[in-house]
Amino acid sequence: MSTPPTELARTVPSPQLAHLEQVADRVRDYAAAARAPNTVRAYRSDWKDFTTWCSSAGLQALPASGDTVALYLASLAETHKTATLQRRISAIAQAHKLAGHESPTASPKARMVWAGIRRTHGTAQEGKAPALVEDIRAMVRVMAPRRGKDWRLLDLRDRAILLLGFAGGFRRSELVGLDVEDLQISRAGVVVRLRRSKTDQEGQGRKIGIPRGQLAETCPMGALQAYLQQAGIDSGAIFRGINRHGQLQGRLSGEAVALVVKRRVEAIGLDPDQFAGHSLRAGLATSAATAGASERAIANQTGHKSMLILRRYIRDGELFGAGNAAAVAGL
Repeated sequence: MSTPPTELARTVPSPQLAHLEQVADRVRDYAAAARAPNTVRAYRSDWKDFTTWCSSAGLQALPASGDTVALYLASLAETHKTATLQRRISAIAQAHKLAGHESPTASPKARMVWAGIRRTHGTAQEGKAPALVEDIRAMVRVMAPRRGKDWRLLDLRDRAILLLGFAGGFRRSELVGLDVEDLQISRAGVVVRLRRSKTDQEGQGRKIGIPRGQLAETCPMGALQAYLQQAGIDSGAIFRGINRHGQLQGRLSGEAVALVVKRRVEAIGLDPDQFAGHSLRAGLATSAATAGASERAIANQTGHKSMLILRRYIRDGELFGAGNAAAVAGL
């Protein structure tokens, strides 16, 4: 049995007690850092949705019963994706675990309903469309200034985002997290030091080589250097907001990268609702697979830890390749 705080205060000297309290604060900080910030935010949002639903239904949220979770899942099954429901289940389980309760998501009733939902609605996730290499070329071509005109800073920034994001297979959070100090220019291209990523929360870091482009207009290194030079950025965040007066602002957000991609694909006649920031990363994997790159080569560039996820892009890239029976049938 743990010692009550009042008893602890009487038995432990004040300096040592103060030290223990500081250690306890650090324990909470480290525990909070065990999960990525985006995951924490998602869990908080999911837990809030569950507690709100329970309140409106007159049911107890903590601890909740297996029947309550089953009813909650069934009420959302027709309007929410199974991937969203899976995250809600995880959030409910985590909230109960942290509160010292058994998770109601493990009850036979909840598990049976969840299995029925997955069987009825399927588990395949509909991802955003990849921005393929020909799409990237078209977007860069459209934003280029007319003859005799200079590049706008906004267009230079967006061109650098598209080309670097595609060539590096970066997640949007990785892209906006880059600083000038993370770049090393060489004859072959630019080496990007990625200090932290979604699959590297402990910050071991890795290096990604971005080769020079075959064409000057689509060279990632050239685009990056042109943007940094005109923006006058020599340290700190690379990608920053730009106001309507062409003035630099703070570090760009991941959501802003998605808006850049949407705006630029719309300019070449594609549906912006089908694209997002992840389209650059998916586009590299798909385009590289189409060109015959190996799984290992693609994974080395994108940093994928799960080959199952990567192979989804590779399969898409090989749909019309030499492995397609109709393609070699001779029609």
